[in-house]
Amino acid sequence: MGSENKKYAVLKNNGSVGTAEIPVLSYNEFSSEVVTLLQKKENHCVTYFAFPEVNGLKFIAGIAEDTNHNIFVLSHFLPETKPQKLESLTPKINALHIFEREIHETHGVDFPGHPWLKPVRFAHNRANKSMKVNDYPFYTIESDELHEVGVGPVHAGIIEPGHFRFICNGENVLHLEIQLGWQHRGVEQTMLEKQTLLQRNIVAESVAGDTTIGHSLAFAGVMESLAGIEIKTQLDVERAVALELERIAVHTADISSLCTDVAYNLGANIFGILRTLIINFTQSWCGNRLGKSMIRVGGTNFPFTNENRIRLFKTLSEYEKQFVELAHLTYRLPSVENRFDDIGTVSEQQALQIGTVGMAARMANVLRDIRATHPSPAYEKYNYTPVVLPKGDVFSRFLLRRKEIKQSIAWLREVMDNEEFLFPSDTPKAELKLKPLSLAISLVEGWRGEICHTALTGNEGKLAYYKIKDPSMHNWKALELSLRNLEISDFPINNKSYNLSYCGFDL
Repeated sequence: MGSENKKYAVLKNNGSVGTAEIPVLSYNEFSSEVVTLLQKKENHCVTYFAFPEVNGLKFIAGIAEDTNHNIFVLSHFLPETKPQKLESLTPKINALHIFEREIHETHGVDFPGHPWLKPVRFAHNRANKSMKVNDYPFYTIESDELHEVGVGPVHAGIIEPGHFRFICNGENVLHLEIQLGWQHRGVEQTMLEKQTLLQRNIVAESVAGDTTIGHSLAFAGVMESLAGIEIKTQLDVERAVALELERIAVHTADISSLCTDVAYNLGANIFGILRTLIINFTQSWCGNRLGKSMIRVGGTNFPFTNENRIRLFKTLSEYEKQFVELAHLTYRLPSVENRFDDIGTVSEQQALQIGTVGMAARMANVLRDIRATHPSPAYEKYNYTPVVLPKGDVFSRFLLRRKEIKQSIAWLREVMDNEEFLFPSDTPKAELKLKPLSLAISLVEGWRGEICHTALTGNEGKLAYYKIKDPSMHNWKALELSLRNLEISDFPINNKSYNLSYCGFDL
């Protein structure tokens, strides 16, 4: 829907608007309105990007208002003149630093006043192809007493490539800088190049392999909105069930990994086994343990039947009995508490300044949870109360997972106790007719945090631009900050406590 306000259009989550209804402001008006909106604690930027139009670049910003479930969409146009410069907004709203850096890297727009316009991803279509990944401008400190430690980009096992540069005084870390973008995959461009709905759906499932449900849900949201498809609440509930199962599975695996990092082998082994209970249920539901093929636009090939309901009750009971017993032991072990407590702390002020989302926000007393602030019909019908912790350290991130697992299980039980799971009549759409010259935004609370997909169509209703934001885009900065003034040996548990995505960042 459009807004009577002449400065922006107003959407709800999974809503769409004609691009002609989004006022095109001057940059002065645009920047003033963005700063005014983002100075309010209840607002945050979910997307900010630019794309080519005739004779220039069109800029779109989406700002979520968490209290009233609104998304404000603002735009401005930058004519194709040389040099292309826009005064940076980062000095006023620090969380915009990553968006401006990405626009600078992709389109060559300069942002005077930005503290450091360093590359984000080294995209194949970047404006300055002479900038190579090996020439990354790391922050340096001149001193005879300090030394640098480089880790990566090649790591043991199957981890994605990423480079971590520590500046240390002895064992003490003064500064950490994380450099990603080693294998830019061109996911957003691939989304445009693929011509069938199924191909695009499969691309969405592969944005981040551990967040198959989260990203495919966001894709389905924008496509259904642009096609004018209203799905049944029951289908949205079934999708939310899959989303919560994905959250429980990954949180359990992360608890297992954190136990590994403090040599608590009992916890590492049993929590790892418990994850298998959940993903095995997902596999029995749709044929894939990560949930691939589960989410399809307009309908489902795998309706959640009463038989599924009975089996899920049994699975959750078996899981919960063992999880609660072991968690009760693990979270009270002095050796675990002492290793995690007061390590890698990020303050509430820091979390707000850098724009953290999801777990990285909630562990530092910032309530950012799309399930509560911009809920889909499933979470409107069955309300979800977010878990928020005040301390912001590794133990908070460890504890948050345990509490969210408990909350997700309670939510699933409420759904299954009250929802009548009937076979939905709708099957997935093979192809769609999208509304021309329109924009849609979908927000999903993946297990890491806020996922945002934005899609725009052209004159004939064909997909013209597709923008993806994984929560890791915001939260890597939190990991950097949380290492300051710790010993370098604290890095592994700190890193694991976030479990951020390399591939989700390196789109």
